[in-house]
Amino acid sequence: MTPGDRTPAPVPAAPAPLPASGGARVGIDVGGTFTDFVLALPGGGTAHHKEPSTPADPALAVARGLAAVVAAAGLRPGDLAGITHGTTIGLNAIIQRRGARIALAVTEGYRDILEIGRSRMPSSFDLHAAKEEPLVPRDRIVEIPARLGPDGAALRSPSDAELARAAEELAATGADAVAAVVLHGHTDPAFEADVAARLGALLPGMPVVSSAAVWPEVREYERTLVACLNAYIQPLMSRYFDRLEELLAELGVRAPVHITASNGGSLSLASARARPIETVLSGPAAGVTAAARLGAAAGVDRIVTFDMGGTSSDIAVTVGGEAELATHTTIGGLPLILPVVAVGAIGAGGGSVVRVDAHGVLKVGPESAGADPGPVAYGRGGERPTVTDCYLATGVIDPGAFLGGRMRLDAAAALEALEPVAAGIGAGQGREAAERAADGALRIATAGMAVELQKTLAQRGLDPGDFTLVPFGGAGPTHAAVLADEVGIGDILVPASAATLCALGAAGADLRRDFARSLRRPLDEAVAARVREVLAGLAAEARAWLAEQDGAPAADPVISLSADLSYVGQAFELRVPLGAGEDAAALLDAPALAEALHAEHERLYGFRDTGAPVRVGTVRLAITAPRPGVAAGEVAHGSGEPVARGRRPVLVRGERVQARVYDRAALLAGQALAGPAVVEQDDTTVLIPPGWSATVDRAGNLRLRARTTA
Repeated sequence: MTPGDRTPAPVPAAPAPLPASGGARVGIDVGGTFTDFVLALPGGGTAHHKEPSTPADPALAVARGLAAVVAAAGLRPGDLAGITHGTTIGLNAIIQRRGARIALAVTEGYRDILEIGRSRMPSSFDLHAAKEEPLVPRDRIVEIPARLGPDGAALRSPSDAELARAAEELAATGADAVAAVVLHGHTDPAFEADVAARLGALLPGMPVVSSAAVWPEVREYERTLVACLNAYIQPLMSRYFDRLEELLAELGVRAPVHITASNGGSLSLASARARPIETVLSGPAAGVTAAARLGAAAGVDRIVTFDMGGTSSDIAVTVGGEAELATHTTIGGLPLILPVVAVGAIGAGGGSVVRVDAHGVLKVGPESAGADPGPVAYGRGGERPTVTDCYLATGVIDPGAFLGGRMRLDAAAALEALEPVAAGIGAGQGREAAERAADGALRIATAGMAVELQKTLAQRGLDPGDFTLVPFGGAGPTHAAVLADEVGIGDILVPASAATLCALGAAGADLRRDFARSLRRPLDEAVAARVREVLAGLAAEARAWLAEQDGAPAADPVISLSADLSYVGQAFELRVPLGAGEDAAALLDAPALAEALHAEHERLYGFRDTGAPVRVGTVRLAITAPRPGVAAGEVAHGSGEPVARGRRPVLVRGERVQARVYDRAALLAGQALAGPAVVEQDDTTVLIPPGWSATVDRAGNLRLRARTTA
């Protein structure tokens, strides 16, 4: 049976009728195992749905799930006011190297720019490390006689005949798309854009992408990669967007569609078609943004998000209700210099395969069973046990309560699949041995996650004990407490809609785009004047972009200014905030810019060097158009300890305990419960181990605290 033939899971009845409204919005997050939906109504209230993903045709699961969640709320697809959709299709294409066949047009003498890169191996200390294969092989790279100087002066402009020759060579490569890169193209994006347009006119049907039009920042290799990656995924993403529009039209959807972006915001479908590289980390970014808002509403200032889905687990750090942004990250082993929410992968997901290697060592991941065939317990043909199978074997997950009972799991099959694992590590045979192997696999997965989480916080000089863990994703709440114990976090905030938090973040995602322009000049009054001029140009460009977005709010947008500054001679730059609004740019003279660097340097490193000259690197501007947030519901108040609906044995870190089982929908605000306990809801299971307690707040969030902490 193919994914396209699968019958969708039955739609549960809404717990309470939701009022029909033309202002209803839907947030969607496409995952490897499930596609999540959150329907938000302007009068308050949400409906949630999880649809099995269809990897062969991802838009099919989107259409099925959208119809289901809208029908459950008593609405029609035509009633929707907006749809915001996060996807990892582009990211997966980059990681798996299954994007388009692309070519590169580059300045003469720089044909080997991708081969040379930064001349760094993945590991400087691994004598057997191999370099990453370049995204574009050398035989599909064509040199063009176009070059700018570091000051933006045109040193070589190609003639029509020279471009015609280059176009012939590019056409001969059989490429689907072309990236055009001119040396120092960031200094005059219009020059490079003109070269790309002239090439495009000679190559009908073959899109030509200008690197400076995608991201005009210094560093030729990284800027070239951004352009190549954009071209690499553009045909694939365009086909997906076409298919999505086709299916939504068949449903009768008339609302504008937005795509969540890697910076935590969203952009129109037209913008996403032109710049799909901005969407590669869209799903995880939306979840972090939603978690930051949730933490701020709950009075939590410092949080670590923990997103554990079907394939992997990701973390991010937020302070003061703002998600941390990074301007340099890596995807699929390739550097990316676009601003993205700083999300780091730290370990396995629910579908990660449990195995024994050739040396008899128990391993978890990185291979995942995904949606097809999925964990053994799903009964879809999977034969290798996964983390989800381990949850079943240890009693944490009830096979009859998965997805609210709509999808019954086969615990016996999970245990049977774990028996060879138990034998492989010398744990013995039979059910008990399989349970011990499952517990061992979960502890190994936890240890690996803990190492990565502690490293992430240590690199920022942060103490885990100062943070609250916010878990989400289908498996995040299940694994959160044992991970928190391992790293020394004593406070956990489990969202009411934890398993669909990325979709919730998408539903409330603001329109946002980042703009940048590199200067790379020592600071003086002339350069300060240039900074003000560039910021004014970026602001005009940003407002023009916002005017093109479907459904842009009428209210004034928020404009944030920053710059990468350094002391002359430093090998790195600091991203320094410069204020908000276009009026702030007018105040940026040379002393103000220098003081901004001094203050940030002192904050981070404890000192300032007022006698050192300052260098201006890249000037940045972000425009954000706030959209209506998703109104949080309130839970009725209760008192005393809630009534458990039963008990069951659970194996937690080698200890078999009798855990009380609670229905999360029946928990009331103010009620408290003590571990060991299991709280079940339609889309996830929350484990409260021995030594932990939990309370329910007014928004329905579950607050877990280690009883040994103050």
